[in-house]
Amino acid sequence: MYKNFPAEAQEIMADRFGCDMLISLATTDGLIPSVRTVNSYYEEDSFYIITHALSKKMLQIGDNPNVAICGDWFSAHGVAENMGHILKEENLDMLGKLRAVFAEWYDNGHINESDENMILLRIRLTDGVLFSHGTRYDIDFTHF
Repeated sequence: MYKNFPAEAQEIMADRFGCDMLISLATTDGLIPSVRTVNSYYEEDSFYIITHALSKKMLQIGDNPNVAICGDWFSAHGVAENMGHILKEENLDMLGKLRAVFAEWYDNGHINESDENMILLRIRLTDGVLFSHGTRYDIDFTHF
């Protein structure tokens, strides 16, 4: 249960982002912000991304896990977490979902599952603003 996350906003988030969705992911390198577009999948209170552990974004997240995201009339803050190699036992359920969601491009050579540095990145949302048909939802994703 969420402090401030109305059922209609939950439905909009699931419909809008529960698929292969491009979002902007912002990190910092000291005081310098960096932003890039990533493929993502949303479920419950988090966005999931497959990326490389040695990428610049992951090095920046290692120094500061606080991130911001933006896409399709939604912006939010969150805490990024390296969930480890995508084939790690505890990641297999989510990997199955991501393979299906990202099926259009998953096997095009960009993802190398045997590379130990191919990881699952979770952005656990803390707060966000969602707009839909003239309605603004200020969302607190933290739990009671």
